[in-house]
Amino acid sequence: MHLLLHDGPTAADAPGPRTGGLPLVPADFAWPHCRECESPLQFIAHLPLDHGTAAVFLCDFDPGLCSGWDADSGANRAHLFPHETPLAPGTAPAPDGPAPLPATALHPATHPDDRPEAGRLGGAPDWIQDDETPGCPDCAAPMAFAAALEDDTDLNFGDSGRGYLFTCRPCVRAAFLWQC
Repeated sequence: MHLLLHDGPTAADAPGPRTGGLPLVPADFAWPHCRECESPLQFIAHLPLDHGTAAVFLCDFDPGLCSGWDADSGANRAHLFPHETPLAPGTAPAPDGPAPLPATALHPATHPDDRPEAGRLGGAPDWIQDDETPGCPDCAAPMAFAAALEDDTDLNFGDSGRGYLFTCRPCVRAAFLWQC
């Protein structure tokens, strides 16, 4: 397990772990929309993992209106791209899409220092409420915990919430949910 520490502003398309900016996605990527309100989702995190790169999106059209806390609601989306997939900065949908969040680098560390904690990579989920480990939509196996993101000024996971990223390596799938 590694802590993720805030490491200050970074380029919008930085390849390292970060929140905000623009997603690095395949050329044929279609920007995801909320299945509940049909608005374009807000890109919130770029997380390189040992088994691919995750891009995480969340509905921020009217916070609290759509069920972003539910991995299956369609009010959030997580994509897992294999390392061999060429990735380039995506283009945010305009004019109806949300403006990109400020890009903030995340520094993986094994010990905390004087920087604020932004989350963690690996280990086990530290649930705020009950265990909500999602099942893979392809194989139905429980997905593996990959990362947690802490609520901050740019990420809105309710009142002091936490976001949880899960992956299924064999199916190359990802899921995201949050609790507060």
